Amino acid sequence: MIAPELLIGLGLAFALITGTNDGGALLAPGLRVPGLRLLPALAILTLATAVIPLVTAAPVAHTLTSTIVPPGQSGSLALLVAFVSAVLVVWLLTRRGLPTSLTLAVIGATAGAGAGLGLAVAWSALTVVLIVAALAPFVGLGLALAGSTLLNTRRDSAYLPVMRRGHLVAFTAQCIAYGANDGQKILVLLLAAGLAHPDGRLSWWWYLALGLAFAIGTALGLPRIARSVGTGILHTSPAHIVTAEFAAAGAVLGSAALGAPVSMTQAIIGGLLGAGLRESYRRIRWKVVRGLGLAWLVTLPLAFTVAALGAYVTAAVLG
Repeated sequence: MIAPELLIGLGLAFALITGTNDGGALLAPGLRVPGLRLLPALAILTLATAVIPLVTAAPVAHTLTSTIVPPGQSGSLALLVAFVSAVLVVWLLTRRGLPTSLTLAVIGATAGAGAGLGLAVAWSALTVVLIVAALAPFVGLGLALAGSTLLNTRRDSAYLPVMRRGHLVAFTAQCIAYGANDGQKILVLLLAAGLAHPDGRLSWWWYLALGLAFAIGTALGLPRIARSVGTGILHTSPAHIVTAEFAAAGAVLGSAALGAPVSMTQAIIGGLLGAGLRESYRRIRWKVVRGLGLAWLVTLPLAFTVAALGAYVTAAVLG
């Protein structure tokens, strides 16, 4: 039997790690647009990450806790192994210069841990989740291509004021989308610990604690993430960033409606690519894009394998 305290402790640690990996990716591009400073932006992101799952009853989190692997003690053990394995895989790839999607690692590791423990993995549901996740960056790219046509027509004296106002709206929408989808993975281990009420929600103070851990992680991880997402893909203008934020928000909110976890980082990168391609493919630093694409391709099978082996060994040790 898994001690709830272990799941709670790991859940809070995972919220901090998620902030380190995801939070910087959400903040880094927008901080290059005049008007929205770091502390207000961090407050908006933290509030959305903490409040939106409470309001929506976190359907994406429940997909991870009870759809891919069955609920119960064995399912909780699979999730514990999966989340530890996902963090390990992301750390290893980042150390190799391949920053990747923590959400993608969690999905792959959850399936791998379930398989390693001999559980009934819902392969059909997993396939749907992966298809939606794979489409998210392309949807973001397409929305950005369409949206950049409108925003790039504004080159008069009102350009910067329009970008500032648009950025505030787009960034807020992006944060809401994150809280409605990708960000809900920070709830999973606490839900697995049996802390949810009959309506599927945690007590309000858990959302606050997770939000604070996420904010701390974001502040710690921002400088590193800014080098790859904020400036690495292309030399961004305010119009690029606002377009990418709107596009990423649209792609991720659409996935949230399906209850499918997708990576906001991937959607943002797709949005930045679409905004850059609208002007010229030469604006894109394709070497950086290829590195990110390689990391995404490697993440799922690697996380699956690491988690499957970890679960098999854990089951053998526990007897």
